[in-house]
Amino acid sequence: MPTSQRVVQVCLFLVAAIALVGGTLQMVLGEPDTSPRLDNVHRFMAGVYLSTGLINLWAAVTIRRQGTLVYLLALGVFFAGLGRLLSMSQVGLPAPAAVWLGYLVPELLLPVVIAVAHRATSRDPAQLAIAT
Repeated sequence: MPTSQRVVQVCLFLVAAIALVGGTLQMVLGEPDTSPRLDNVHRFMAGVYLSTGLINLWAAVTIRRQGTLVYLLALGVFFAGLGRLLSMSQVGLPAPAAVWLGYLVPELLLPVVIAVAHRATSRDPAQLAIAT
């Protein structure tokens, strides 16, 4: 497996772990200190987050067969980071700031790493020979 493909695989496993743990935790905890409507939306989105973790896990395990899906998963993480950034710009940075910035930075950087490494893999002549 080319190094660039291994980088994509590791990043997808990392995203999967974060989404599986985060989605499960948020599904269980919910958002009890708010209205029933917001708790409902929160747990619904936790389910989406959890399922995205499963998709990332599957893509990481089957990385040699993946193409466009990898870019779409990276885009989803990037959009999530943009949503967090928009929230921070509109309503402020939650406390403790270091924790929330610690979430934001990988959400904006990992998708770039994934996309660049996946592109490098798809341009690798040795990898193209294996795929055909």
